[in-house]
Amino acid sequence: MRHRLAPDHYATGILAGDRLVLSQAITLIESKRPDDQVLAQQVLERILPNSGKSIRVGITGVPGVGKSTFIEAFGTYLTGLGHRLAVLTVDPTSQRSGGSLLGDKTRMETLSMNPNAYIRPSPAGDSLGGVGHRTRETMLLCEAAGFDLILVETVGVGQSETVVHGMVDFFLLLMLAGAGDELQGMKRGIMELADALAITKADGDNQQLANRARVEYENALHLFPPTGNGWFPPVLTCSALTGVGIDALWATIQGQQQLTSENGHRTHRRQEQQLTWFRSLLRQRLESSFYDQPDMRNRLAIIEDQVRVGTLLPVPAIETLLSQSPTGH
Repeated sequence: MRHRLAPDHYATGILAGDRLVLSQAITLIESKRPDDQVLAQQVLERILPNSGKSIRVGITGVPGVGKSTFIEAFGTYLTGLGHRLAVLTVDPTSQRSGGSLLGDKTRMETLSMNPNAYIRPSPAGDSLGGVGHRTRETMLLCEAAGFDLILVETVGVGQSETVVHGMVDFFLLLMLAGAGDELQGMKRGIMELADALAITKADGDNQQLANRARVEYENALHLFPPTGNGWFPPVLTCSALTGVGIDALWATIQGQQQLTSENGHRTHRRQEQQLTWFRSLLRQRLESSFYDQPDMRNRLAIIEDQVRVGTLLPVPAIETLLSQSPTGH
């Protein structure tokens, strides 16, 4: 990084809602340099008491569902109500395309010009676990900067849904009409994660199709086991084009937040997410400290050869490696 501020300067700027300082602090979090990481943690420690007060909403959807258009319409509606909104993306595919900064700005043109909205794509060239970790920390900074609503969008498909679900209070799954085919292609696991399903593009000739799809999805959801938090995921229809159904969707999110706040599940969900985050970081750290030991690569290659040809079984092979390793005691 070209210019570093002192931790207190970052914290003061973030708490004052200074966008430039917020962006610089997020860049610090995304940096792989050890000195930047130390500074980033110092900044996070200072702003931590001012974080955690937002509603965190994860948004995912099948390809072609119009996620960006939906987020733009939803975000514009929310800022119109007086909310301050941060949109973060988790994009494991950006490591191949080399980043999506330009893409995000052009995808949400109106929202990116909105003074009450802040859009930040995920860092390019990072593993999904790394992106998830940085998004969690970015979320804390945005909350401290006064954003009371955080939208976390999954750009990739597959594992990124689980990562995003593990950091939000409400998980919204966007679907298309033509439900019969869609249900086949949609992973059951992702539907089970959803706190609500919204069928997009419910306008014009598509309206009837969307209503039919809603009934099909409602029937499908009844086959799933209960969520255990007293909330039953509803199926809604909406149109980013006309704005119809956007208000009902926001009312649904508020309803779920009120219910889970009152019955204690919202706090429990966040506490579990913190623990999961801690454990995954601990696993990563232990793994890298094991593999980074001097000469570990050579020792591993020798033992793997023995395992491959069958002269050494996996369990004694692991015992041998760990007994030779300072981190194994």
